[in-house]
Amino acid sequence: MSRIAACMQALQTQGRKALIPYIVAGDPNPDFTLPLMHQLVADGADILELGIPFSDPMAEGPVIQLAHERALEYNISLRDALAIVARFRETNQHTPVVLMGYANPVVVMGFEQFAQAAAKAGVDGLLTVDMPPEEAGALNTALKASNIDSIFLLAPTTTAARIKHIAELATGYLYYVSLKGVTGAGHLDADSVRNKLTEIKAITNLPVMVGFGIKDAESASTISRLAEGVVVGSALVQKAVELSQQNDSNAIAGASALIADMRQAMDAV
Repeated sequence: MSRIAACMQALQTQGRKALIPYIVAGDPNPDFTLPLMHQLVADGADILELGIPFSDPMAEGPVIQLAHERALEYNISLRDALAIVARFRETNQHTPVVLMGYANPVVVMGFEQFAQAAAKAGVDGLLTVDMPPEEAGALNTALKASNIDSIFLLAPTTTAARIKHIAELATGYLYYVSLKGVTGAGHLDADSVRNKLTEIKAITNLPVMVGFGIKDAESASTISRLAEGVVVGSALVQKAVELSQQNDSNAIAGASALIADMRQAMDAV
């Protein structure tokens, strides 16, 4: 059983929902990422999504675009991100880690080489934002051979037929983008999320995580009533960079406090 499947099974047994923070590898500086990953787990994160810095992160809003830029100033690459995961695995063998990014770095490395290197580092899943399912066959094959889950995005505009097609390719979980637009944008509409999740769950039994628009404990609690988990990115990334720029000696703990608040609110549901 994969780490993601084991995690979801344990959460279901406990009657809890998954809390998935997203950070960008190397942001706000290379020394911040690894200790933040460990702190996020200590504060209640169930799965970690680690963003791969990219020069044109088209799906991201301003907050995460700047995070990519900051990481690229330190020349953080896909291989660096894998090295961070390998170091994380030295002391944490149970928390799933999903890489989230864009196709170009994976294509450049080569699908098989990437999948093998990712598995060796301890990566559990890959979400490639700009890889259409119709073009993901070779990558999926390589990931499956290395026991890495293929995670795909669903949007408010995704049709039932396309949901079915994507669900047939996906493993681990599905990531539902709750808003039309980029990360960090818009107002979360719980009713529209509920309606779309009802449609998705009529088609597939895969767990569904909801991201985009999860900003605080209240929004995390609201969405955790509807989905198997929530993803928080922009709010966490913004808090981390603000504290680090203030030279706050407790910046890592301060940033992760957002996750602790979300965990408490979600578990109170």
